[in-house]
Formats: sequence, structure tokens, C-alpha cells
Amino acid sequence: MDQTLRSWIEQALPGRRVVAERDLTGGYSNQNTAITMDDGGQFVLRRYRGANACAVEAALARRLTGVVPIPGVVAADDTGKTAGEPVLLSAFVHGRQLGEVLTGETAAELGREVGATLAAIGSVTFAAPGFFADARLEPGPAGAEPTAGLDAWVDRCLREGNAAGHLTDAEQRQLRRYAEQATPPLTALAGSSRLVHADFNPKNLLAARDGAGWRVVAALDWEYAFSSSPLYDVGNMLRFPRPPGFEDAFLTGFRDHGGELPPDWRQLSRALDLYSLADFLTRPVEHRYFGRAITRIRALLTGD
Repeated sequence: MDQTLRSWIEQALPGRRVVAERDLTGGYSNQNTAITMDDGGQFVLRRYRGANACAVEAALARRLTGVVPIPGVVAADDTGKTAGEPVLLSAFVHGRQLGEVLTGETAAELGREVGATLAAIGSVTFAAPGFFADARLEPGPAGAEPTAGLDAWVDRCLREGNAAGHLTDAEQRQLRRYAEQATPPLTALAGSSRLVHADFNPKNLLAARDGAGWRVVAALDWEYAFSSSPLYDVGNMLRFPRPPGFEDAFLTGFRDHGGELPPDWRQLSRALDLYSLADFLTRPVEHRYFGRAITRIRALLTGD
């Protein structure tokens, strides 16, 4: 860490000095570093290596305080004018990634907790569907509909991506047909304007155990968040198999805390998740999720 960034942190935490730092796991698009101060206080410094979502993440953290378990923002420099680069400083939350503690024994308890957390996220609403560009959290552009155009999106990702050599020509044709058939039913979700995390999976949830049992203590990494249907997050969480008992408990926790699931929620959520899976096909083949996307798409096409 250079002196400019160190000085910015110490200005945000007056009277304290940085004495240690260590990289954290997760945050694949950005760099997360645990910072320890001389009084023992711990914080997380988030540095934006890809798109600069600092202003959006800081604004969401403030809006979600008291609604969703989320680390509190200490300071943010979305332009990098003072810190030397766009950065977000947040409180350190003690917990373990959900994937580390999710087992057959904990599946039901954690499933209910995760479902309740997703319902809380979806309780936050906006004036319209769309995407966030800055701290105002006003979805745009005007007329945007995140649930529309799945067939065109999949076609573009196949044409411009790296699927050739990894999906056969027959599989690519089948995927296009799947997207064409899945697109019309998604019109039922048009106009949905609830908060979507958009990367809602075990690596972005921290869990901890207290006297009452397991609970979700933080939802992390909001850089992709937008306004649309919570079924995006349902599809993401259920993209891959989870321990027995998790799915039923997750859905129960979601419904019991105000989440709504239409009768065809499974088909709709899988269709929405295809936006992300198809996008992974445009990444380099060595990307950590490219191969997993190929595997999941094949399972989708075979009905597994």
C-alpha cells in the first residue's frame, strides 16, 4: 500500500495508524484488503480493478443499513482524488463464507437464513427497473427492462464469445432454441423494480454462529446490483446443487419473510440466470467461471 492510500485511511480514522494489511479471498473483480489499526480495530479496503462501482456500493450500503446485514461504510473516495484511486473503506465483519459452513447438518438452518436475507434485499424498491450509474441510485437508462431480450443476449454472447470448441454446434443451436422459448414467459416479470444483488451466492455471504444458531451476518460485493426481479437472485443461488435440505429451507425462508414466488418460478429464475451464464462465455477460457458455465449450460439443456 502506498503512502497516499495509507494517509487517506488514517485521515478517515483519525488518531489511529495502519499497522497491518492482508488480502482477503473473494472479490474476484476487485481487490479486498483487511486493514488492522494500532488500536486493534479492523476494516476492509475495497479497491476497484474493473468498473468503478464505488459510488453505487457506498450508496447502497447506506440505504441498506438496518434492512440487510451489510458492512457499514466508514469512508469512500469514488473519484480517487484524495486516495489516489477509487476506494471504499468498510467495517470488518467477523464471519465465514457461506460455502465453508454449508453442510448437510447446517443446510436447513442456513437455508432459512439465506432466504430471509434475500427477502429483505427484495423489500427495497425503486421507481423503475434498470441499472445504477451513481450514488443517486436512479435506475436507468429510461425504458430499460432487464428481463427483456434474453434470446438476443444469448445469441450475441455465442457469436462474440468463446463457446466455439467448448460447446458443439448442436449444443449452441439448442441453447439458442432454449433462450427463444424462455424469452416470452419473462414478460410476466416486466416492470419489476426490486433490488437485485446480482451475484447472490455463497461466496458473497458471511455466516456466523451465536447462541441462537447460525445467521447471515453480511451480504458482500454489491457492484452488479440493479433494479428488477428477485428471481435473478433465486436463480443465482440455486445455479449449482446445494446440500440436501437447503433449497426447501431457502424457499421457505424467502416466502416467510415476504418474498414472492410465482408458480413457474423455477423456469423463470433459470431463464434469468442464463443472462449471467451466457455472459461467462464471453470471458477468456481460462477464467475461473468459464468452464463452470459450460457445465451448467449443458445441465440446463439436458434438464438436469
